Amino acid sequence: MTLLDTVLRFLLGGAIVSAFAIAGELFTPKTFAGIFGAAPSVALATLSMAYVSQGGAFVAEEARGMILGAVAFVAYATVSMLAVRRPGTRVWLDAIASWLLWLAVAFSLFGLWRRWA
Repeated sequence: MTLLDTVLRFLLGGAIVSAFAIAGELFTPKTFAGIFGAAPSVALATLSMAYVSQGGAFVAEEARGMILGAVAFVAYATVSMLAVRRPGTRVWLDAIASWLLWLAVAFSLFGLWRRWA
């Protein structure tokens, strides 16, 4: 990655983060502001730069990977949420189990996608 790529990613990412932060402020609860300000803006900046340098086919493949990762993250977040609701839980054990689940779902979805594609 060149210095120009880094500067462009910084500027594009900052602009998109700001746009998503503004969008997040429009919704309630305000915790959405953090969600809108983080991953989508970084993903859009990355995909925009990849489109310019690599083309649409590459970006489509990268976007599919991001979607599969998001599905795995939903599984991780669901298990984490259920784990912290249990009384007397060991946080470190629940965190490890949640991470292992995320990895299992992510790699399983990736394997299925590769098999079907």
